[in-house]
Amino acid sequence: MENSNSKNEEAPHVWRIVEHLFRHESGKMVAILTGIFGLDHLTLAEDVVQEALARALQAWPFYGVPDNPSAWIMRTSRNLALDVVRREKTFRDKEPEIVRLMDREGGPSPDSVIFPEQEIADDRLRMMFVCCHPQIPPEAQVALALKTLGGFSVTEISRAFLTTDAAIAKRLTRAKQKIREAQIPYEIPAGEELGRRLDGVLQSLYLLFNEGYKASSGESLVRADLCYEAIRLATLLAEHPVANQPRTQALVALMLLNGARLPARVDPQGNILRLKEQDRSNWNRTMISRGIFHLGQAAAGDQLSEYHLQAGIAACHCTANDYRSTDWPRILALYNQWIELNDSPVVALNRAVALANVNGPKAGIEAVNAIQNRAELGSYYLLYAVLGEFEAQLHNLQVAAGHLRKALQLTEVKSERSFLSKRLRELASAEGTTSKKPALLRNL
Repeated sequence: MENSNSKNEEAPHVWRIVEHLFRHESGKMVAILTGIFGLDHLTLAEDVVQEALARALQAWPFYGVPDNPSAWIMRTSRNLALDVVRREKTFRDKEPEIVRLMDREGGPSPDSVIFPEQEIADDRLRMMFVCCHPQIPPEAQVALALKTLGGFSVTEISRAFLTTDAAIAKRLTRAKQKIREAQIPYEIPAGEELGRRLDGVLQSLYLLFNEGYKASSGESLVRADLCYEAIRLATLLAEHPVANQPRTQALVALMLLNGARLPARVDPQGNILRLKEQDRSNWNRTMISRGIFHLGQAAAGDQLSEYHLQAGIAACHCTANDYRSTDWPRILALYNQWIELNDSPVVALNRAVALANVNGPKAGIEAVNAIQNRAELGSYYLLYAVLGEFEAQLHNLQVAAGHLRKALQLTEVKSERSFLSKRLRELASAEGTTSKKPALLRNL
């Protein structure tokens, strides 16, 4: 009975440890084993690591958690992989070489690290470049990275992107099929190819973070797990000498500075809190400090990317003591630089918000009306939300309400609908009172 009670008490502790390892260590072993078996056997590598984690859940409640859980998982994965090699005809010709690679020199002690850290880092970077290869469809790149490098299950990924398990499974299958058909190499690109491919990896991580920071649809506005996974992967990228480029550091800074505000972006009911409404004591000061550090690292050389400018804007918000002390002229200057690099209507709409905070709502409306290709924003709810806020500040309450009703029609996110409905009720009862200034779009 004592053993049974002990097992029951230990199980939750074991679950927490294994879950942590699955998130932070499984990607290492999958990358290492893929490097040994080859990309054709990526699924095999995933299955072996999955089985090792399952065995941990079975063994550790009885025998206790080992002193070095990560090494235990790595060793078990290695031994399972060797079992596969020795019984599968597929590996018969390569068996001596594979066994040599996995056995190393005489085999390590149970608690030692099996593979050198630099080799692990190289393999993880190779895997990142594989997952984000340009021949793999963009929507499949992020799913593959989450599955392979982040240890996310198919169900977790499908929930994150509001689709079915079957749809995600199909994406992953097609991605792996493309890897085989295109014979995508398991390598770190070099020379000019590195620059082109690195941009693709950075873009995939940026999209992953943005989906977590402001979900495109569904019940929850924020999906913090996606943000934190994007930060983790981007940090791994920045720590590798090959990928440690100014724009990589800038992306890490951008993610950290925006991610630091996640705990304050919604109230306990999940409703949006605008920047001026957020409790800044809930901002993660450690993440802000890390973000400022990476922003400093990004200043090396003469490279200026969109990530630099976005990180600079985020830094202005994070370093302001309160909303009133926000350096809006500096933010506007950064938007002016950004729009020179990217004249997209969305960037221009963001710039209009910054301009309104400097020169007033009338200037903001004029800037919105001057946006090139504004028709592309026709189904973008934030266009009407912003115009509604501008008109409300000018006391044009009926016009403002019309814009906000249009915005309400165009969004499916529950918290955004709740926010817009609340604003409409405020306008209905305002009767000439001054509306609040708009927040930066990223904070709506």
